[in-house]
Parts: sequence; C-alpha cells; structure tokens
Amino acid sequence: MLIDTIDGAKASAVIYSIAETAKANNLKPYAYFKYLLEEIPKHMDDKNLSFLDGLLPWSDELPLECKKTNETELPQ
Repeated sequence: MLIDTIDGAKASAVIYSIAETAKANNLKPYAYFKYLLEEIPKHMDDKNLSFLDGLLPWSDELPLECKKTNETELPQ
C-alpha cells in the first residue's frame, strides 16, 4: 500500500538501494539498518555532518555486528 504513491515508491527505492549497497559491501542489511537507526538520532543536534562518513557501508568504523562473517553467509 505504501508504494502506491510516488513518494512511497521513492522511499522504497531509497531503502532498497541502502540494503543492496550494504550487501555489496559485505554487510548484514538488518544489522546495518538497526545500527543506522540507533546512531543517526544521536547526532540530530550536530551542525557538523562529518559523522556521516563513519556510517557509510564501506566505512572501517562500522561495528563488527554489521559485517558478514563466514558463519553468517549462506552456502552457495
């Protein structure tokens, strides 16, 4: 129902893009989204947006919980 509108389709595209970029960078999408949703509100009053660099899917600053390991990958 959400994607029945232009704005809903745009929102879905953004979420899908973040999830696919997380996968492409060997992250667990659910853990990555959870981390983003917990971390971003901590910076709502920041004037300096440099913290965003540490949230990017290719950042070395991401916690280990977000990163896939051999145990979390599905067998091919």
